Amino acid sequence: MSELINKLHERRLNAWEQAKEIAERAATESRDLTAEERESWDKANTDIDSIDLRVKELADGELRAKEADEAFRSLLAQPEDRNAPRPTNDGSPTADLRSFLAGQRGKSFECRSDRPMGTAEFRTLSKLSAGAGANTVKTSFYDQLMAHLIEVSGIMNAGPTILNTTSGEQIQVPKTTAHSTAALTAEAGTISASDPTFGQVPLDAFKYAVLLQVSNELVTDTSVDLEGYIAMQAGRAVGNAFGAHAITGTGTSQPNGLVTAATLGVTGGTGVSGAFTYDNLIDLFFSVIAPYRNSPSAAWMFKDASLATARKLKDTNGSYLWSPAATVGGPDTIMGKPVYTDPNIAAVALNAKSVVFGDISQYFVRLVNGIRFERSDDFAFGSDLVTYRCILRADGDLVDTTGAVKYFVGAAS
Repeated sequence: MSELINKLHERRLNAWEQAKEIAERAATESRDLTAEERESWDKANTDIDSIDLRVKELADGELRAKEADEAFRSLLAQPEDRNAPRPTNDGSPTADLRSFLAGQRGKSFECRSDRPMGTAEFRTLSKLSAGAGANTVKTSFYDQLMAHLIEVSGIMNAGPTILNTTSGEQIQVPKTTAHSTAALTAEAGTISASDPTFGQVPLDAFKYAVLLQVSNELVTDTSVDLEGYIAMQAGRAVGNAFGAHAITGTGTSQPNGLVTAATLGVTGGTGVSGAFTYDNLIDLFFSVIAPYRNSPSAAWMFKDASLATARKLKDTNGSYLWSPAATVGGPDTIMGKPVYTDPNIAAVALNAKSVVFGDISQYFVRLVNGIRFERSDDFAFGSDLVTYRCILRADGDLVDTTGAVKYFVGAAS
């Protein structure tokens, strides 16, 4: 990673030197930039901006990876390493057993075949069916679990404002509902009062949870990182459950979804089964007032299938409305604004809210202590099952409903 950062830094310095040379040459000759110099100047500055964005993404990625690694190390109870040194004692199996019974060796004791003569390991394994887990038990087995892919919620990638709290009591987010206005006033005339008005958006902490149970034999004998996989898919499960409500939640006993709270921007034409046109997307863009559509957090959101339609739209000159990402890892854009997909956005249809545009940072997501992933060997002790649970406490709402985020809706017929 450091080598890549060094190369990016070198490219950035070179781009800046090129830009400075162009500006200094024109200044020395007391003239404006020529068209060719202006093009080179703009290109150099664009390169600098692109490199800055890439470096920020790399830094954010490293930070997220470090935080995730630390979180999982602290939350996950790692299975015992069979090759780890045994507790110090007189070396006899009887001493080990006494240590276990006295509570000095943790919650499990296993007689091992690598113990001194006279000890043996006797276990009757019950892995039920192949689908229940036997397909991961080592028999010259490939050591990576091939997981099937699913669509995942995309709203957290689109730039909402994240509020992390350590407790789950309701919090109130203050907001303005109207601003002060001034009026032309004659000399010595009475100045009219005009105060801003305020409101509040309450954010609760709804619980999303999943419980998984795996046989102890499967955890012990599997050739893959089963706990890592379970942690990943459990987190994805609660994330998807919250993500669905963060888009279309009703706001009653669940989060108020982005689309639910957004306001109407454009209604489509009739006779096209709810489809949007090039002009519809332009109208939707400009239906959001300048302070919000010019925000760095302004973005588009589509379902994947709807985005495929948007990519085909052209203006009268044959130019596409959609533009591919200018940098590796950067988002694609429409009218210069990033595009995100989320499977919970409605597909194109009559009366469907199939496109969202606006300042996504005005949608607040409240998280309580992040995602909890915990293991218990005691919950199903009688069945010798290892139990995992994953819990997310979260809420979400659009704090500005004056038009910060708007949607396109297909015509009724």
